[in-house]
Amino acid sequence: MESLKYYIVDVFAEAKYTGNQLAVFTNAGALTTSQMQAIAREINYSETTFIVSEQAVSGGYDVKIFTPAQEIPFAGHPTLGTAYILQREVIKQSAQRVILNLQVGQIPVNIDSSGANEPYLWMQQKAPDFSKEIFSTEIIAEVLGIEISEIDTKYPVQAVSTGLPFIIVPLKNLASLKRAKVNQDKYYNLIQYIEAKSILIFCPETYYPENHLNVRVFCDFLGVPEDPATGSANGCLAGYLVEHSYFGKNEIDTRVEQGYEINRPSLILLKAHQKYKSEPIEVHVGGKVIMVAQGEFV
Repeated sequence: MESLKYYIVDVFAEAKYTGNQLAVFTNAGALTTSQMQAIAREINYSETTFIVSEQAVSGGYDVKIFTPAQEIPFAGHPTLGTAYILQREVIKQSAQRVILNLQVGQIPVNIDSSGANEPYLWMQQKAPDFSKEIFSTEIIAEVLGIEISEIDTKYPVQAVSTGLPFIIVPLKNLASLKRAKVNQDKYYNLIQYIEAKSILIFCPETYYPENHLNVRVFCDFLGVPEDPATGSANGCLAGYLVEHSYFGKNEIDTRVEQGYEINRPSLILLKAHQKYKSEPIEVHVGGKVIMVAQGEFV
């Protein structure tokens, strides 16, 4: 195997060494799937991405995403982080939009460089798909090690997907969110026969008053016990907030905290709207990407 160039970036980060870490390999077209998986396991971040074509194909760049445990069709912070590296290190010129060809389809990323500092990157996710199954609060409380009374039963516990499904759990306050701890046996019993393998919990109480929600995401099945910033899950949350009128309206412009409980504070921006109930919900997820390091695998 020839040497491979890689970059490390922090995504959904307001400063270096915050947000969610991502390794991006730029000249990965010759790698096999098993080699990519072995490298992702060695890196051991929530995800590692591989740009398998440095030339545009159908207007976008072919990219594969791996957790330490398996390849996945879509993920949020890898999409933004890889778009940042594509624009900076592959395209090598200013671009307002970069398109990634992922297993889930083409995902466009818009780059807003109007500010003085690092640009904000925004991805438009697939329209959310809502599971008809509503999960039992008793079972979910057991999985999370909390009381049933700590779940906000004004809203359903429901699986939502914008390319990767997550079980969305509304909690009442930050104390409950901080106390949650996944019971492994009950978790694996829950996900055994369903498509959604990961859980997002959220509450309206935050560490900082300028933010609107606090979130935690658990992805043990994917080899990530807790993720510091999850764009795919928060895209699902954005759709959920609109679908169930969490803020009392059919559109949101929301600041989300994540990662504080594992010392990787992150800021994720959500925009979503639905003009008419008969139309799909449009979801956009944004944040900053900051370069941290670069090197070679030999």
